[in-house]
Amino acid sequence: MTKIKLCGLRREDDIEYVNKLLPDYIGFVFAPASKRYISPDDALLLRKKLSPEIVPVGVFVDEAPETVAEYVSRGIIDVVQLHGHENNEYIERLRKLTTAPIIQAFRIACSDDVEKANASAGDLVLLDSGSGSGETFDHSLIKGISRSYFLAGGLTPENVSEAVNEFRPYAVDASSSLEKDGFKVYNKMKAFIDAIRRKDE
Repeated sequence: MTKIKLCGLRREDDIEYVNKLLPDYIGFVFAPASKRYISPDDALLLRKKLSPEIVPVGVFVDEAPETVAEYVSRGIIDVVQLHGHENNEYIERLRKLTTAPIIQAFRIACSDDVEKANASAGDLVLLDSGSGSGETFDHSLIKGISRSYFLAGGLTPENVSEAVNEFRPYAVDASSSLEKDGFKVYNKMKAFIDAIRRKDE
């Protein structure tokens, strides 16, 4: 069954929504430049309200490994997602500081990007069109991936079922398509999850 990750949560309302819908993962964005940024202290408060059935992921962009590991040790997140210029050397440094699973994100624009994803030392990779752009990439490039991956970038309640059916990713990830005026909308989140779960039935 395809796993589901809803990213960019930052309000108590968002936590209430996911506790009803029970995706497999949710994401807190710790990149200060992002409009979905949340402070670690606020994320910890939300984590405490999160259903134990849902795995919290922290999204980082070129953050110091020591800081990333601290977020895990504080109990803010259980999984790390790297969305910057981190390389395999960085991942090995991080692994010396934490045992948390690591997802490395890749912007897919050509076949070389897919090969970089294949060579990642991360536990899983995420294939995306950019950093929360809400746009899709050329999905024909996916045929070159040889490992389990999260599919992200431009997935909506209307197209996610087709993507799951065609590519069978380990997981799908959405954020901007689930929002209105920059905030998560329960009905959009529910429609996204329902589309995937109907396909998996």
